[in-house]
Amino acid sequence: MPRSSKDDTADDNEHVDGRRARGERRRAEIIEATLAVVTRDGAAGVTHRTVAKQAGTTTSLSTYYFATLDDLLVAALTTVADAYTARIRDIIDKPGDKLSGLAHLIAESAGSGRERALAERELATLAARRPALRPVARRWRQNIAELATTLTDDPAAIAALVAASDGLCTAILLDNVPADPDHIQAVLQRAVRN
Repeated sequence: MPRSSKDDTADDNEHVDGRRARGERRRAEIIEATLAVVTRDGAAGVTHRTVAKQAGTTTSLSTYYFATLDDLLVAALTTVADAYTARIRDIIDKPGDKLSGLAHLIAESAGSGRERALAERELATLAARRPALRPVARRWRQNIAELATTLTDDPAAIAALVAASDGLCTAILLDNVPADPDHIQAVLQRAVRN
């Protein structure tokens, strides 16, 4: 029995969907490999070659998905920023103590998986030297500021909460300060009140 054009169209669509899914999976593997290289070697260690080796793929495939090093770093930082955006959005949207939610997020993200958190922080810091990364790196502060507007309409208090959040992350990561949610929440509350 001859195949209909509907069968051909369905096969073509399945083929395209399969290729798209494989491409997305490869892209995600390369991004994850980039974060692993930053964790292991710092941002200076990120090259298409080191990332391809970490991902178990070829340099040409890495450059196919990410033409420049900035493209690769932006994609890695965007993945991190997207995860934090979703978490902060969840804190904003759900009822409950928002400062407690933020304190737990800071404690969890900076306290556990310390090497990975340091790598994420290093990527964000790299934005000072790489303009392509700046818009993504600013998202943490923008998200915290949005959360702060649910607590106060005082611009100074909003800025203080953003600065306190940033400072707490840095202190936990760099100075090995314990990631105690109660302490973090107390610092955040003082920032909003002052």
